[in-house]
Amino acid sequence: MADNTDQRLDRIEQKLDEIAYIMVSLAKAEEKIESLKDDHDKMYERINRLSQKLDDIERKVDENSRTVSLINKIVIAAVIAAIGSLVAQWM
Repeated sequence: MADNTDQRLDRIEQKLDEIAYIMVSLAKAEEKIESLKDDHDKMYERINRLSQKLDDIERKVDENSRTVSLINKIVIAAVIAAIGSLVAQWM
């Protein structure tokens, strides 16, 4: 009878050891998941900042394209005026 009880106690002890190992594994997995969640949140914030910077750059490019367009029109008008005055002098 004592052998049977010892065997049962050994099996129970093994099962408790397995449960303890599983609990430790679950705790490690939860820590990894939390760490990944934190990394995900940081990356999300960084992407949002980059998106805002990209929007700012887009606005500046639009402003610069309008400025360059105006400068081009002024240069074209100056060239036409210069050609017109040259032609008027020769005639």
